[in-house]
Amino acid sequence: MAYDLDCPLCNPHKDRDQNIVLENETCYFLQHNKHQGILEGSGLIIPKKHHKDVFELTQEEWNDTYELVHEAKKFIDNYHSPDGYTIGWNVGKVSNQEIFHCHLHLIPRYKDEPLAGKGIRYWLKQEENRRVKGESE
Repeated sequence: MAYDLDCPLCNPHKDRDQNIVLENETCYFLQHNKHQGILEGSGLIIPKKHHKDVFELTQEEWNDTYELVHEAKKFIDNYHSPDGYTIGWNVGKVSNQEIFHCHLHLIPRYKDEPLAGKGIRYWLKQEENRRVKGESE
């Protein structure tokens, strides 16, 4: 499916708080106003065509995503001067993918954040996240 009428990422122009900051042939770098308070400078890189997850991207979309990651980093560095980045894809509901349009999170990180030094793996490595054999079988 190349387009989904009900998908907010297929229709970024319909949300007045969604900003298309950068784009190339196949992808956008978006920043949503509601996320700028806590996640200052954060955004998403998405393909313009509707794909449910990263595993459906074409080679051209991969290449354009790579290009846009570097352009977006320059943009964020210039306006926000972060101390690091957390970058990631969520694939599937169990991974906390809420919008089933492929999107790459680009999240600048700052030394003065209360959770500085804690990335994606921090949350996944917590003891309460340990699987118990037999529960999911």
